Amino acid sequence: MRYFILIPHLRLQNANAMSSPYTIGFPAMTAWLGGVHALQRKLNSIYDGITLDKVAISCHNFDLQVYKGAGDFVNSIIGTANPLYKDGSRPAFIEEARCHLEASLLIECLNFDIDPDDFDAFEEKIKQLVMGMKFAGGDVLAIKNCEVIKFDDYSETNSDFKKILHKLMLGHVLIERRDLVKKTMQEEQKDALDTVLDYVKVTHNASQDANGNVMWKSYRKTTGWIVPIAVGFQGISELGMAKNQRDNKTPHRFAESVVTLGEFIMPYRIKHIDDMLWQYSIDIDNNLYLCQNSTI
Repeated sequence: MRYFILIPHLRLQNANAMSSPYTIGFPAMTAWLGGVHALQRKLNSIYDGITLDKVAISCHNFDLQVYKGAGDFVNSIIGTANPLYKDGSRPAFIEEARCHLEASLLIECLNFDIDPDDFDAFEEKIKQLVMGMKFAGGDVLAIKNCEVIKFDDYSETNSDFKKILHKLMLGHVLIERRDLVKKTMQEEQKDALDTVLDYVKVTHNASQDANGNVMWKSYRKTTGWIVPIAVGFQGISELGMAKNQRDNKTPHRFAESVVTLGEFIMPYRIKHIDDMLWQYSIDIDNNLYLCQNSTI
């Protein structure tokens, strides 16, 4: 028997949309798993031993704070207004990509030994803890009632699995599509960055008919809602201690973001519950600290 916590319709304001140094959009997976880890630490102070191991994210609504005026070719980030100086001038500020969103989180729990009679109190405590937290740097405005779900891993043909998927509707579940990057790199002999750009770029072609009318067509390399997503970090320095680091007991290293492809799909396309669950994955040999789909 597997246990899950459903945090439904989590509404966030001003979440961090700068998912990596060069991508703007849906918050990075490291931010979501980091929020789940923070929730686990809060829970452990009350319920000792519970581990929040994996998470699935279903996005119901997403509002990226950008503006595109009439005749503009690109979008501009909507910045927050800082207080004016005494002479009325505005101080300098750093552009920060923000988004408002609504998402449901399905979190798998390990070492879950709460008595069924105490589920109501446990669900209420989860709601109270989440309301006092931040996810991806965004303020929690509201959530619906949390729920503990028992799931038999060998009965996905019955109604239990369909009920879980129904609770994630209407929304789009984010899954990893690293397989697209690997396949293109092998077949077309391209590097990883060019491969990612090939899948997210929109190509516009113009053609002219016999009457001289110009027609434009736009297309992408593949169908589906394919997006670049930040999934972790790769170390670029040796593991050791850095000068003036905040934690003088934990080894430190400099790292850079790892970006790959993801896809938003409707929950009804999920065939196995692990297909949508994300978890930490560490590859010490290659200095990789990643968030990955469980089935990747």
